[in-house]
Amino acid sequence: MRDAITGLIGRYDQLGRYFDRSAIDRIEGYFGQAELRLKAVELINREASELVREASQRLFVGDPELLLPGGNAYTTRRLAACLRDMDYFLRYASYALIADDSTILNERVLNGLDDTYKSLGVPTGPTVRSMILLADVLCERMVAEGSSSSDCMMLRKPFDHLASGLSANDISQR
Repeated sequence: MRDAITGLIGRYDQLGRYFDRSAIDRIEGYFGQAELRLKAVELINREASELVREASQRLFVGDPELLLPGGNAYTTRRLAACLRDMDYFLRYASYALIADDSTILNERVLNGLDDTYKSLGVPTGPTVRSMILLADVLCERMVAEGSSSSDCMMLRKPFDHLASGLSANDISQR
């Protein structure tokens, strides 16, 4: 798995170039945001189950039909799978936050998710909403712990990447 720094070094190495001002600014930005990323990941590690619980409650309030007969979270087994997937997305988003590189989510999560969800009949719409809700809950918790609301733009990046990557696939929106 790569991070923002190794990706940057790799690009400059392939070009056979020294770092220019743009590269140095990128490195400074990476280290400048390190404390915020670490705080966010610490919060995720500490409160993962609570973040998933809150985001799932919001999802089911907005889409109560998911819990009704015929809904994709109906039955204990399906609900558990939904919560498991939300936890999975949260965990991988934490990796991308630390790495400051959302593209790692392509290989680790998004590649193959389209086929898997199609074969299982999992609707994309609620899954995408769950990713956005996870970001909302994380941001609210971070602001409650003293981060600024403008910090949330950076914290949302991996969740937005997951959501847009899954939305871009042609999966039934049931």
